[in-house]
Amino acid sequence: MSDFKIIEEPELFKNARKPEGELGEELLDRMNDFHENLAKWGISHLNISKDDVILDIGCGGGINIKRFLEMTCNKVYGLDYSQIAVKKSIDLNQKDINNGRCEIIHGSVCELPFDDDSFDIVTCFETVYFWPDFVNNSKEVRRVLKKNGIMFICNEAIPKKDDDRQKELIDLLDMKIYGEDDFKHHLSESGFSEITCFSKKGPDSVTKEDTDWICAIARK
Repeated sequence: MSDFKIIEEPELFKNARKPEGELGEELLDRMNDFHENLAKWGISHLNISKDDVILDIGCGGGINIKRFLEMTCNKVYGLDYSQIAVKKSIDLNQKDINNGRCEIIHGSVCELPFDDDSFDIVTCFETVYFWPDFVNNSKEVRRVLKKNGIMFICNEAIPKKDDDRQKELIDLLDMKIYGEDDFKHHLSESGFSEITCFSKKGPDSVTKEDTDWICAIARK
């Protein structure tokens, strides 16, 4: 196990939950780089068409919005409850915002500011750890999805009982880490069907040691 300790930069890593101020900006810049390989791996499991309307919840620094804009001809939306994240995402995608292909909004998964049946795909990269009520928040995601729409989750961690670093992160960030059985149970409870999970060994974004990546795909 690495001798890396989150406690060495606790104020920086606290911003993983809700980026704020200069440290929040710094972490968002790191995340755009750190999570590149994870995001590409996760998206490889999605069948994205040119006509899909996509919402990225917890859009962070906006790199996945930029990626989706290159994959679809339709409009891409981003939402984050961090004002700094919204600003960074807007700055990165300003050209497509100006031409009407992108919209980035400050808001919460608890009450999404969108009409029922609005999206073909809703994505959640490294963000469900911090949702206050995963089942009810997933129901809110389901509400804004079109019939047969897809909810997609991509995380860098699964639960590990004897992982000291993971315990340190959970305590520092007040987060919840989900495994395959958790996703299948909770997403089914939220009303989703055809729930599929994928996993692989990949490098941890901070320590670069092998960790377990996971993504979940659920259909309305």
